[in-house]
Amino acid sequence: MNQYTFSGTAKTVTIGAMIVGVVSMLLTWFVGADDLQSRFWSNFLHNGTFFLGISMMAFFFIAVCVTAYAGWASVFKRVWEAMSAYMLFGFIFMIIIALATYFHWNHLYHWADAAAVAEDPILNGKKSFLNPNWYLFGTLIIVGTWVAFGRKMRSLSLAEDNDQGVDFAKHRSMRKWSAAFLPIMGFSSAAMIWQWLMSVDAHWYSTLYAWHAAVSWFVSMICLTILLLIYLKSKGLYKQVTTEHMHDLGKFLFAFSIFWTYMWFSQFMLIWYANIGEETGYFLHRREEYPVLFYANIAVNFLIPFFVLMRNDTKRKLGSLAFVSIIVFVGHWIDFFLMIKPGVKITRDGHGHGDAAAHGADAAHGAHEAVGHGAHEVAASTFEIGYTIPGLLELGTMIGFLGLFIFVTLTALSKAPLIAKNDPYLDESLHHHT
Repeated sequence: MNQYTFSGTAKTVTIGAMIVGVVSMLLTWFVGADDLQSRFWSNFLHNGTFFLGISMMAFFFIAVCVTAYAGWASVFKRVWEAMSAYMLFGFIFMIIIALATYFHWNHLYHWADAAAVAEDPILNGKKSFLNPNWYLFGTLIIVGTWVAFGRKMRSLSLAEDNDQGVDFAKHRSMRKWSAAFLPIMGFSSAAMIWQWLMSVDAHWYSTLYAWHAAVSWFVSMICLTILLLIYLKSKGLYKQVTTEHMHDLGKFLFAFSIFWTYMWFSQFMLIWYANIGEETGYFLHRREEYPVLFYANIAVNFLIPFFVLMRNDTKRKLGSLAFVSIIVFVGHWIDFFLMIKPGVKITRDGHGHGDAAAHGADAAHGAHEAVGHGAHEVAASTFEIGYTIPGLLELGTMIGFLGLFIFVTLTALSKAPLIAKNDPYLDESLHHHT
């Protein structure tokens, strides 16, 4: 069988997950802790960037394989094509956030406050890049470009199924599109990570931040790929996907979990060792105010995949792969929580919080200075569900976005044969041995 039908339980579960997400977001809006709706918008930003990045990484890996003449994954490349279809929805979500930033419907970013920028030499020095105009039009142009490339590659792949000859003209065209996309993605993904995520902590920057976030996207994409293949195989599909293919995906999960740790530790160690006040505030704040998540981040995203997948045979067992994939996927979602929420909380407090709005600005500005400029004192600890740790509304929002992602992926998967029959490397993939 080479065709997936999206119906029954799978459709019910994904629609149910989306309903949970919508309800969670509505509750976040109407039961939010502050009149700026920072919890709502930060949850939107958290999940919007996380799932868009996963989708983009699926397309990125297709482009890498095509450009590198790699055929091992040809048998299931339609899964990555289907995952990349979500980029259109991610594009829409990020445009909503960009419009909200442009029209000052949210206060996610300190640099979006013109009065604060005028008084702050650091923000004033960054305003040519950190400004609402570039945020909106940069998102529109760059993510729109990702979507256009993804749709073009998908159309060529589907058209290749109908080829009668063996000249592989469409595959050669795919190689050209892939080669063009890779350098565009290399720069534009970093620029968007700086804009969407790193600029939440506007006074701070790191040359490794974009690598850290991009690898987190990639590992999460591999986790979802493994889980989707296990699901499809449980339905009697993709019998051609063998233990060898799953072993290779397990190796990618193992290797890039280590690479993510290398990126995380390199960023942390260099900043800690240099001990420059302007840099240390970022990690000092997270270590002191978010200790459980700070250390759990390493345990979940490094220690678990490292020790479970170290054995060669573990990477061949679907149960072990599924367990690690679920744990690591949630772990990287928490990684993004730690990237976003602390900075949003400080920015929110700088604009006032509930009844304390009139008096909170000065105190919060001091907190911003402490964290942004790396002073040795950290802002006073205030525990808040949704900011200090994810609450039920955060988990519900994630479930909703995940449900939409799976819904879009399975819908796209059902609209084409599961195996691209005219892929020039299909025979190599079908007889793949590690």
